[in-house]
Amino acid sequence: MSLINTREWLESYFDEPIELCEKIRPYFNDDKVTATEILAFLTMNGMYRLDTVDKEYIDQFIKQNFWNIVKSEERKLKKEWIVPNIPIFILPSDPMNREITKEYNGKSGIAFSDKLFLFLSDMNGEQDVQAVFTHEYNHVYRLYKYKRHETDYRLLDTIILEGLAENAVRERLGESAVAKWTTYYSDQQLEKFNHRYILPNYKIKKENHLYHRILYGLGLYPKMLGYCVGYFLVRNYLEANHLSVSDVMNVSSDQFLNERS
Repeated sequence: MSLINTREWLESYFDEPIELCEKIRPYFNDDKVTATEILAFLTMNGMYRLDTVDKEYIDQFIKQNFWNIVKSEERKLKKEWIVPNIPIFILPSDPMNREITKEYNGKSGIAFSDKLFLFLSDMNGEQDVQAVFTHEYNHVYRLYKYKRHETDYRLLDTIILEGLAENAVRERLGESAVAKWTTYYSDQQLEKFNHRYILPNYKIKKENHLYHRILYGLGLYPKMLGYCVGYFLVRNYLEANHLSVSDVMNVSSDQFLNERS
């Protein structure tokens, strides 16, 4: 099991997203989770909403070459990153989500240790699909290689997770393919951000009110703060030690930080 034929699901259920999520529900391995909860979770993370698309939009999406691109990329990455054979779901992104449209060129994704979702749009060319798939698939690899339970994940673990994934995109596809947020700040600024915001808070977990503020740069924090510092820390570690992302997938998150502190 790898690439799920969501193309057929969309042809039958695009206007009944609850039914579509019923098809997804068995992949959550939790009898208590409902299709309604899955729908809320997926739309919150970028999947299309019924009031933002029509049949023409879905028909155009289905005609895209997304499934073939992802199938080809998965085959390539499996030779480099040995991960469990997980289900991969491709679904349309929400064209009215301004953040996804402006900041991520209409694409986003969610990765778990046992499944992966890609949300794509007609804005996306082959390199866009390769980039978001590389990023999310690298998450799966990190979660597989670095054995830390999700409930034990600290802010540092998450920013390193993101930093590894986007450095993987840079290595595979070049600087032109990396996310826009990697260019927001200079190295000097990122060094200051690391000492001012990350070092005093790197142990906090999701339940702490600062966790998401720092990770995404909400409120008065610099935009995409955690992501940007994570990319910076990983890139510098790789360069200083003459390594590639594949070499460090089981390296402790603390090691990336300790080299800078």
